[in-house]
Amino acid sequence: MVAIASAERHSAVVEMPDELRADVRMLGELLGQVIAEHGGPGLLADVERLRKGVIAARRRQKPIDEIATMVARWPVDRAVQIARAFTCYFHLANLAEEHYRIRTLRTRDTGDAPLPESLAAAVHEVGPERAAELVSGLELHPVLTAHPTEARRRAVATTIQRISAQLAEYNAPARGAGERAEARRRLLEEIDVLWRTAQLRHTRLDPLDEVRTAMAAFDETLFRVVPQVYRSLDAALGAGTGTRPPLARPFIRYGSWIGGDRDGNPNVTSSVTRQAVLIQAEHVLIALENTAGRIGRGLTVSAELAPPSARLRAAISDAEDAHPDIVSEMATRSPREPHRQWLLFVAARIAATRRRDLDLAYRSPADLLADLRVCQESLAEGGAARQAYGELQHLIWQVETFGFHLAELEIRQHSQVHAAALAEIAAGEVTERTEDVLATIRVVAWIQERFGVTACSRYVVSFTRSADDIAAVYELAGHALGERAPVLDVVPLLESGADLANAPAVLSGMLELPAVRERLAATGRRLEVMLGYSDSAKELGPAAATLRLYQAQEALAAWARDNDVRLTLFHGRGGALGRGGGPANRAVLAQAPGSVSGRFKVTEQGEVIFARYGHAAIARRHTEQVTHAVLLASTDAVGQRTAAAADRFRGLAERVASASERSYRALTESPGFPEWFALVSPLEEIGALRLGSRPARRGLGAPRSLDDLRAIPWVFAWAQTRVNLPGWYGLGSGLDAVMAESGIEELRAAYREWPLFASLLDNVEMSLAKTDRSIAERYLALGGRADYTDQVLAEYDLTRRLVLMVTGHTRLLESRRVLSRAVQLRDPYVDALSHLQLRALAALRAGGDTLPEQEREKLSTLLLLSVNGVAAGLQNTG
Repeated sequence: MVAIASAERHSAVVEMPDELRADVRMLGELLGQVIAEHGGPGLLADVERLRKGVIAARRRQKPIDEIATMVARWPVDRAVQIARAFTCYFHLANLAEEHYRIRTLRTRDTGDAPLPESLAAAVHEVGPERAAELVSGLELHPVLTAHPTEARRRAVATTIQRISAQLAEYNAPARGAGERAEARRRLLEEIDVLWRTAQLRHTRLDPLDEVRTAMAAFDETLFRVVPQVYRSLDAALGAGTGTRPPLARPFIRYGSWIGGDRDGNPNVTSSVTRQAVLIQAEHVLIALENTAGRIGRGLTVSAELAPPSARLRAAISDAEDAHPDIVSEMATRSPREPHRQWLLFVAARIAATRRRDLDLAYRSPADLLADLRVCQESLAEGGAARQAYGELQHLIWQVETFGFHLAELEIRQHSQVHAAALAEIAAGEVTERTEDVLATIRVVAWIQERFGVTACSRYVVSFTRSADDIAAVYELAGHALGERAPVLDVVPLLESGADLANAPAVLSGMLELPAVRERLAATGRRLEVMLGYSDSAKELGPAAATLRLYQAQEALAAWARDNDVRLTLFHGRGGALGRGGGPANRAVLAQAPGSVSGRFKVTEQGEVIFARYGHAAIARRHTEQVTHAVLLASTDAVGQRTAAAADRFRGLAERVASASERSYRALTESPGFPEWFALVSPLEEIGALRLGSRPARRGLGAPRSLDDLRAIPWVFAWAQTRVNLPGWYGLGSGLDAVMAESGIEELRAAYREWPLFASLLDNVEMSLAKTDRSIAERYLALGGRADYTDQVLAEYDLTRRLVLMVTGHTRLLESRRVLSRAVQLRDPYVDALSHLQLRALAALRAGGDTLPEQEREKLSTLLLLSVNGVAAGLQNTG
């Protein structure tokens, strides 16, 4: 760790920018100091020996067997300490890269030209008039989910945030030597805490822990970033932002499944759902109260220089009549400052709303907005335009975006659960599960009564096969509350290949349901359908699933036009490439023409939440990039270009999809494959990481088929083996089928001209870059099936060769320098953890039930710690 930038390091270091290299070197030196202090020079020497060994092995200067021999000689306790060292290193390296990315964004934002993929760039590219039209119907709807939260413990993440703050302090310009020395001392102190903090959870998270964890993203980032994004758009739409009424309207709505998603998770009950929305409300009301108070205290404009309007004077008078003590105190503290008095009174009312003091509380966000606009209009009339449309406008945008509930809590349940519940009700024998289904609907009604319909109305039905599955929810709502049933927008979730193909028929059936027709009339013929990327990819393979999802989008967009429906496609994408992950903005531009139409709804899952929303600058950049893509994808020019490419290459896509699916199914549906997968990966052990409240399987026991296994552990376990199979398997066979018929040029043309095909190949290239063939081969050998090993490696070799041929690259990620550098920088250190993991996994598999309990426990700790570290190094779990 000390020689982090020595000459013998991988060639990626040569390409590393000076600022990034300096941060990585310093953090590595401080970690090395902590390791030596804790475990003595011998521990640091062993860490360095393994680090140098894996680098030499990558350069083919040392046989990989020597690394395995070195690792096998260490006592398990020493191996655990070494795994901890590499895991901590990854946390620090990730942090250094995040800081460098933020510095780079700020350096590029010179003001001379719009930052690429920003809101200003979008307005410039489509033109102000067309941009204003698109913005009027723009909707961005990220939905936070909790399966899993991420591999890091919250305590580890919090420590990393403190290290981040000290690193920013250390690198701040114009710091004196004494200030930098103190910042370095604090860095060392916090890195020491990171080393001493347990990396593994000792207890499983419950759903409310997951809710509170997600609240950190709101408290620290989202609440502040939203008005900044709106301000960027407002500035791009016209001059004078902050001195005129805004041209930008609020277009972001957050959703959450955390505490609402009970599909396969018996820990999420109706009581949990009720408590989840109360936790959300507590956080947003505190944030609104603090913001209103802060703006109010700073609004010291006098009545002489900003005369209050008649409406504001009347509002203050009415407030004094109703609450004389409160208003009198504020008038005494802020004489001749009516706008300040009013905003402080507003802050007091928000506090009362949080306390449930019904005499003073606001009944709804609309009432709060009315009071804020009274103040805004008064300031504008009084000549204080900057005060009217500056920070006060930010608060108005925050209320419009978050309301009193923060994010819409969505309910999800499996269609089979609803069918079983209706059967039980008909038979008069209601089980506890069915009772909770009914109780959940009652909780939805309670949420709507307290916070409004927008706080909780969407009910997602997993594995929807027909409109009957949608009708079942409305029927259950009738059983739960009769005429007092809540307003429900039931959303079909289509996950299998067959269900995707049947999507238009499902929606046509929904139009026949009276409850759906009633909602269409009330919402301006709006309807929502969710597309599941995870299970479709697990069933069909990444290439076939990508192309089948695109076909479903095309069919649904045509169906919506034919039926005069404003359809929103809800994309159930995961963090990893095998679950629909990858750059979100590029994914938007690859959507089927007409399927976006200014609306984009997507899940934000797992470690993606904190990767994208853990730091304000990165959260703002991500949000602007996605919105930029939504605006462009909604233009006629992009739609026509994409449609032409899709028509031209439709036959090619069908051949790729069919051949890739055959190859994928030939492996995954082979007899004994699930058992083999469980042997070659840490699948069984991943559950002990306690990643979240949701079980890894839909059933109990070893998986009899892939249907028993959830998509997240499927992807996570393959990533640990360095195979990354869900991200690429089958594409090579698909490309080869086209090559045999048409040659390479048609594939190259599709890559150049069709965004979907380019996105598919680029994502596969990224997945292949995170694969290591030599280490993967060692994992695959644990299963004792040479035929499966040969099959996987042959497809890997084919896919890698053909992807490079089609893209024209000489090496993986050749055109993505930043990502290539990040992967190459991490590879040797991930290798070190993989060797440690292989040692533990092989010993556990070989020992079976004969291992002494103490030895098994130590090996399990080593395995889980290495799993945690590899996840940090590869920067995804699933």
